[in-house]
Amino acid sequence: MRIPLLLAAASLALVTAGAPLQAHHAFAAEFDGSKPVKLTGTVTKMDWINPHAWLHIDVKGPDGKLQSWMIEGGAPNALLRRGWNRRSVPPGTVVIVEGFRAKDGSPRASGGAVTLPDGKKLFIGASPDSEAK
Repeated sequence: MRIPLLLAAASLALVTAGAPLQAHHAFAAEFDGSKPVKLTGTVTKMDWINPHAWLHIDVKGPDGKLQSWMIEGGAPNALLRRGWNRRSVPPGTVVIVEGFRAKDGSPRASGGAVTLPDGKKLFIGASPDSEAK
């Protein structure tokens, strides 16, 4: 009886060892701490997904054209503990986001403070160490 159980456990270990793991990146792997950004834009959606939530905003550029930005936040559970909820930033809300630009120059940023229309600030970042100053 112990041998079949041992074989089943060994088989499970082999199967799970070969499963791909989703890597959790460090801030410095994707974002540049020397390139702060401050964006004013209109929320298009908020993705409450693990391991990081994403805030999507449309920002009007100097040329007047809209550019869609993705702001990486912390884990949904961490955001809930910081005062966020699913109604914090409904689509159409104008927000100010402070953060740090992606190293590759794409319209992505690691989020810091998000200022809501009433002046309230919520921290969206993955860790307080990455908060925009």
